[in-house]
Amino acid sequence: MPTPTAVLCGLGTSLPDRSVTNDQLIHDNNLDSDPRWILERTGIQARRMADTHTSTGDLASAAGTAALHSAAEQAGPTITPDIVLLATTTPDHRCPATAPAVAHRIGLGGVPALDLSAACAGFVYALTCAKALITAGIYTHPLIIGAETYTTTLIDPHDRDTAILFGDGAAAALLRPGTDDEPGALLTSTLGSDGARAEFAHVPAGGSRLPFPAPTAAPRDHYLRMNGSAVFTQAVRRMTASALHTLAQTGWTTNDVEAYISHQANQRIINAVADRLQIPQPRRHGNLRQLGNTAAASIPLAIADAADTRSVKPGARTLLTGFGAGLAWGAHTMLFPDARPHSQPPRTHHEDTP
Repeated sequence: MPTPTAVLCGLGTSLPDRSVTNDQLIHDNNLDSDPRWILERTGIQARRMADTHTSTGDLASAAGTAALHSAAEQAGPTITPDIVLLATTTPDHRCPATAPAVAHRIGLGGVPALDLSAACAGFVYALTCAKALITAGIYTHPLIIGAETYTTTLIDPHDRDTAILFGDGAAAALLRPGTDDEPGALLTSTLGSDGARAEFAHVPAGGSRLPFPAPTAAPRDHYLRMNGSAVFTQAVRRMTASALHTLAQTGWTTNDVEAYISHQANQRIINAVADRLQIPQPRRHGNLRQLGNTAAASIPLAIADAADTRSVKPGARTLLTGFGAGLAWGAHTMLFPDARPHSQPPRTHHEDTP
């Protein structure tokens, strides 16, 4: 008998206009690297980069609006979000949260809105929280958004280890109550963290531990620092384990997985996890090659891409995995949604009129 759960019924995206190839990135930032090496090492050929006038809130507002249009097309115009969850590590301000401004700009009035920070695992965390709110009967239509502007806020453009990886973008999903036998149904999730290894990927300065600027802060302490080899090892280990646990809780084996969508961190990480799970290449989906690592936005952007190209059929048994700074990780099983993604260009705060 079908069980009540949350169902994804709308998808929206927003990407900066500027696409920067590996050649352009090396030239513009005077990086000691090679375009072919970047592609072979990371799987990234280009990434979208926001300009200095485009904020995370600009991208999130556009993606959220697009998701509402998508949901209206599928389920009718009567669905109105009653809470907004914004997964981001690059908010518009340290205070206040960005989500309330995003809700206002979308035209949602006084609905509750909050930021959720779990780095690149943020969207999996947000999905789990939104599902819990629906199944508990607290809210009925959460709007969850993953949005990031890493390239203008956290990335040192001259650091070859990080500058080649990240891009900017946003994607949103609208949820509604439903049952676990329909396309878009959220099934089981597993979340985890390990704060003992937080320095594997962290921004040293800018918080209360080391305010910036400060006499003890180095000039580049407000940029992301990452231990690439340690992150690789932890990401593969944690995502594989959480995926296997989630599949077992769902009652699936890896053979049951018809679509695998991982956080788009690095193609070597994606392949290593999928290989350990024995998921064949045709069932692996993503858009890392053209968008780079968009952190909390990467999973919903990849879902939207697969839905737009119809490379995954509605109702397909889907496994999502994410891993990020914190360390934080998670996995989620779902039936792939039957929603046509909508896209909107980002609009600056001054251009936006709800």
